Amino acid sequence: MKSKFVRFAAVAALTLSAASLSSAAVTQSGPAPQFTLNARGGKTVNLAQYKGQVVMINFWATWCVPCIQEIPEIAAFHRERPDVVVLGVALDAEDVPKTKQFAAKAGHEYPLVLSDDAVERQLGAVRALPTTRIFDPAGKMVYDKPGRVDRKLLESYIKPAARRAPTSSAAL
Repeated sequence: MKSKFVRFAAVAALTLSAASLSSAAVTQSGPAPQFTLNARGGKTVNLAQYKGQVVMINFWATWCVPCIQEIPEIAAFHRERPDVVVLGVALDAEDVPKTKQFAAKAGHEYPLVLSDDAVERQLGAVRALPTTRIFDPAGKMVYDKPGRVDRKLLESYIKPAARRAPTSSAAL
């Protein structure tokens, strides 16, 4: 019980500190992490299946107010841009039925991955919540930033990323 509280307190502190971070995105130049994850409904999600597409991964938790506020924006973006792969990763998945119910109630209409140690090993840890990562069609991370996103911000990173064609098969 104490370790859950310590973990919760640490993540809460990181979430609060994200509000004070600069609004400039951290741009990465490395390739996307290779992953195979289990999404809601038993569907397997593998990065290789999205080769040549823009991929957006959003990390969130049920107790995170900015996360809750951005889920409808991300869902609307997902409906408007079926050419972009959108994945949600719930970090507080100790109570799987509760997290799934919460996601449905919040309007989480895109594939949902429930985080665990294996997910963190494959995708890497996040500094704060919410965090969004965007990968261009070549698999290069073009956006990795904590903080709330909206459709306008997503479009500002997705449009340039979508214009980048994969240059090698090694990236994804």
